Amino acid sequence: MTFIVGLTGGIGSGKSTVAELFVRRGAALVDTDAIARQLTGPRGAAMPEIGAAFGPGIAGADGGLDRAAMRRIVFSDPAARARLEAILHPPIRRESMVRCAAADTAPYVLLAVPLLVETGGPDGFRGRVDRVLVVDCDEKSQIARVVARDGLTPDTVRAILAAQATRARRRAAADDLINNGGGVENLAAQVDILHRHYLALAAAKKAADDDPSAVDSRRLRG
Repeated sequence: MTFIVGLTGGIGSGKSTVAELFVRRGAALVDTDAIARQLTGPRGAAMPEIGAAFGPGIAGADGGLDRAAMRRIVFSDPAARARLEAILHPPIRRESMVRCAAADTAPYVLLAVPLLVETGGPDGFRGRVDRVLVVDCDEKSQIARVVARDGLTPDTVRAILAAQATRARRRAAADDLINNGGGVENLAAQVDILHRHYLALAAAKKAADDDPSAVDSRRLRG
């Protein structure tokens, strides 16, 4: 079976930059955000159910999800957010597992899941990955990055952060941690170390799969 590293972190923490560095070193990437965009784009498979749940006002002129409109709904109503997640999360999980299995020529797969820690139940992602890698940085940096990248107001970003797992909870859930408080060179050095570690763990898992008497790499949490 494919060795899967679950990559997560709060909004603006630098997950995409870290993912790109791992891909450059040979890891495969499965991005649940990309899957969600396909499901909610024009003629997306999830749009009929989302429209039935929230009304036609959540669709843009192209028929895809109006993300700004949906953001206003879900961040003011936790029940609405739960309804949206109930629609989107099952197909995202199914498709992501299909893509992970299909990436069997890569040494391991990086599965990017922004809400990996938040969706920790029996049907969540945490039980489907071999390691949890958290990209961590301070909240001030997160806010500044998202404001510059997406044009959101600082208050909107703070509302998004408040709806996500706390920094402490995310760090506590991590098997591995990348500190994104410095520059790209600092990130690259951390990625190099973890890449070598994941290659070794992936090889151990393959050996365990080939020989059932071998130690399961899921127990190698050092």
